[in-house]
Amino acid sequence: MILGDSSPDGLVLAQHAGRVTLDDLIARAVGRTPDAPALVDGPNRAATLGGVPLRRSFAEVDRIVSAIALRLRSLGLQTDHVVAVQLPNSAEAVLTLLGVLRAGLIAAPIPLLWRRAELAPALARVGAKAIVAGGRVGDTDLAALAMAAAAETFTVRAVCGFGFGRDLPDGMVPLDPLLDVAAAPAFPPVERPVNPAAHVAVVTFDSDAGGVPLPVGRSHVELLAAGLSVALECRMEHGSAIVSTLQPASLAGLATGLVPWLLLGGTLALHPPFDAAALGGQLDALDARVVAVPGPVAVRLHEAGVLARAPHLQSVVAVWRAAERLPGAAEWTRPDCALVDVQSFGEIGLIAARRGSDGRPAAIAAGAVTAPRTTPGATLVAEIARTEHGTLAIRGSMVPRFPFPPGAERGSGPFLAIAPDLYVDSRQPCRIEKDSRALVVTAPPAGFVGIGGYRVALGEIARLTDAIVPGTTLLALPDILMGQRLFGHAGHGDATRAALAERGVSPLVVAAFRDRLGPDATGDATAETAAA
Repeated sequence: MILGDSSPDGLVLAQHAGRVTLDDLIARAVGRTPDAPALVDGPNRAATLGGVPLRRSFAEVDRIVSAIALRLRSLGLQTDHVVAVQLPNSAEAVLTLLGVLRAGLIAAPIPLLWRRAELAPALARVGAKAIVAGGRVGDTDLAALAMAAAAETFTVRAVCGFGFGRDLPDGMVPLDPLLDVAAAPAFPPVERPVNPAAHVAVVTFDSDAGGVPLPVGRSHVELLAAGLSVALECRMEHGSAIVSTLQPASLAGLATGLVPWLLLGGTLALHPPFDAAALGGQLDALDARVVAVPGPVAVRLHEAGVLARAPHLQSVVAVWRAAERLPGAAEWTRPDCALVDVQSFGEIGLIAARRGSDGRPAAIAAGAVTAPRTTPGATLVAEIARTEHGTLAIRGSMVPRFPFPPGAERGSGPFLAIAPDLYVDSRQPCRIEKDSRALVVTAPPAGFVGIGGYRVALGEIARLTDAIVPGTTLLALPDILMGQRLFGHAGHGDATRAALAERGVSPLVVAAFRDRLGPDATGDATAETAAA
């Protein structure tokens, strides 16, 4: 059955999602297909992340989520405490996020490329009471990083972790035994005086003009609205398999993977650090219907024949976190498989639009945006407008209506500015085409560099690097795959990289100072893959 306006289930979700939580959807899936495969790690997990690839049914997911919720509560965490989660794209990341929500806590997923310089301020900004981490990204041990960041953050009371086949640091609460629980007590629903679906569930992070982490809190309703808009535009089918290459640490990652999976009750397969050959095998083995990949990668996979080897594929979701890099017509030779662009406006909102038969991106006019876009009477998901400053603003069912933490607007830190008419300015310059009246994003927010899915405040990073290693210069150059690329110059590349890494600076910045004529001249593949 296709999820859309002709689907009874689709209509019910669209009309009554105002009282549905993500946890309710787990219970719904367990009631329907308890033994169906629900959560599957990539076949290359052992080589890339470590540990044994996990494969769990909905009944097993339900037990593990309850066990994680009980363990977190046993550590003294109380309702609405914030729990940061920094895990690679693995089953543990999904199970932890759902366990946090079932416990009545607020999940704050952290981007993989954040290091101590970004992580500690973010934890302090949201008053995080716990961290769950594990795995490695390149040479960085995320568990050790979490311990170091917790030591700098007064509010953190507990640090938990998954080993991914390695020993955890002393003092970290291990969660690995919970992945194989044969039984777990049912976690009692958290009582709330108001609609639980309207309560903040997840906090993701954008960045303000000074490079300071900007928390964006979203309720279950807003998350479901974003995921439903993608599912409707893709005409996703109930019970189908979705393969996601995106870490569930952003609105785009959640709305193209975890949320549609729960809505559809199918299989969510996670793909770890990118491997085209492994991805092709994963799509074929699962008879996958949908795959979500970074936008710049989508057409390249098609050209390389990876998608042609997945005959059951019905939609390729291309996520453009740098909407200004959305290209023109693409050679797309699979009429049985749709290319669906998802333009992501930071952590504020997103718009999914299926490409036409000519391979060109669909025109998005200012005003109401519905899903599916071409269906009469479709669900209203957002409204977009051009501000008097020439930037794109968005409002709607997926866009937050309040800053986070509550009362942030009365403090001294950065907060999400929401206009009285509920529009939120993305700060991204845009223009309106004269003939089509389409609204087109033309550049990243002023002062920012967009590298894959990450935004870097160039001025602040330049000041930081010069303070650490005087005499450095930092430039942003165009890049076909990543959108932009940082290029740094310093007298001694090795010493500069070591000094920046010691201060906890993101590897995207550290890698900018590589020696151009040395063995690293091709760049830091690990950092760039994670960014994409």
